[in-house]
Amino acid sequence: MMWEQTREGAGTTMPGGDQEPGSYYVGVDVGTGSVRAALVDQRGIILAFADQPINRWEPQFNHHEQSSEDIWAACCVVTKNLRETCWDKAGHFFDLPDFLSWKATGVTARSLCSLVCKWTYSAEKGWDDSFWKMVGLEDFVADNYSKIGNQMLPPGASLGNGLTPEAAKDLGLPAGIAVAASLIDAHAGGLGVIGADVRGYGLACEGQPVTSRLAVICGTSSCHMGISKDPIFVPGVWGPYFSAMVPGFWLNEGGQSVTGKLIDHMVQGHAAFPELQAKATARCQSVYAYLNSHLDLIKKARPVGFLTVDLHVWPDFHGNRSPLADLTLKGMVTGLKLSQDLDDLAILYLATVQAIAFGTRLIVEAMEAAGHSLSTLFLCGGLSKNPLFVQTHADITGMPVVLSQEAESVLVGAAVLGACASGDFTSVQEAMARMSKVGKVVFPRLEDKRYYDKKYQVFLKLVEHQKEYAAIMKGD
Repeated sequence: MMWEQTREGAGTTMPGGDQEPGSYYVGVDVGTGSVRAALVDQRGIILAFADQPINRWEPQFNHHEQSSEDIWAACCVVTKNLRETCWDKAGHFFDLPDFLSWKATGVTARSLCSLVCKWTYSAEKGWDDSFWKMVGLEDFVADNYSKIGNQMLPPGASLGNGLTPEAAKDLGLPAGIAVAASLIDAHAGGLGVIGADVRGYGLACEGQPVTSRLAVICGTSSCHMGISKDPIFVPGVWGPYFSAMVPGFWLNEGGQSVTGKLIDHMVQGHAAFPELQAKATARCQSVYAYLNSHLDLIKKARPVGFLTVDLHVWPDFHGNRSPLADLTLKGMVTGLKLSQDLDDLAILYLATVQAIAFGTRLIVEAMEAAGHSLSTLFLCGGLSKNPLFVQTHADITGMPVVLSQEAESVLVGAAVLGACASGDFTSVQEAMARMSKVGKVVFPRLEDKRYYDKKYQVFLKLVEHQKEYAAIMKGD
């Protein structure tokens, strides 16, 4: 017999070039005297083992009997024991940022960011015993939550005595260097951009609280980070989380399940993609730089955005994270033609970028309807390096977009934490203002507003119609 248990997420590379498997398998062997079970990975390595004796009867010479019920009961016991064997071996459960902090310092303290955003911890009330008991994980409650964290630190707080000698040797750094309580990667990106000094750029957020800024970390997927002094509950948007990004502020986190991945999917799946690759390679350009220049060639006298007047995309090919919070939603494209040339590919690419920007607009509107007051977008991540993506976000949201001087804003945000832990700054806010720098500001082209407002109406109709179609198909 075999059961399969699949973990979320991709495998990670292991020493020697092997890949940690994404699936584990339970093999059960019913023998003459016992039932045995093993947990085996995709490399065929046994990770855990359990056995259970089974009864045998010999009512007469050379005649043996066993109970099928007894065999099944033994199968259940050994399978359950596998879980207990693995569970009992675990000393601590970490989110990745806290695991890395522990490896560096030997300290098991957790970051508020990880616990509040991913582990149901409340910065105000602490752990909820009843929740863990309800879901069958009451073991976590034991020993004052020692396995999942009973010491919590705000981002940027110093951990223990800094780098351990062992970690220092591994990293090639002196022992004792300060190590900061960590952030999840998207949150570090927000920290790396949202506090920049914007004086002299003519931005509405100049002289206003940092709460008027929205950080958008856009890569394979996108996260929209907005902070507030008081908790704001936004339907379909995660949070509010206290001190999960900027200490002392509440965080709301919107998101789009696929953005960069969606653009890749649409472009690479098109019939003209091989031609695009060849032409981009000949020019020593990325395929997206080539597409951007090709759009400029075919736009004629109109603005580039007007090329999609008859082509519309709903971008939730992997469900909607925010603000609809509906994993059943699917992607939609309307306005396709029979032609599949490079022009069609470029226009489909443009429509996809626009759809992602409309998704950001939908998130912004939901946050503002709930009480946020936002005036400026701060973009970082891989997609922020694409001029078309940035300009389209400015045009569709009607907000200026600030790009950081440093392209790798997540790394700057992580360094902000280290700077605070070192004692060189008195607060995360001070370090943000000093270390985050404006590189470029992209303003919306307001003359295109009426066009994008009409496309936004179509955008909203797409999801409305999708829900209607689903209701029809579910009906009698």
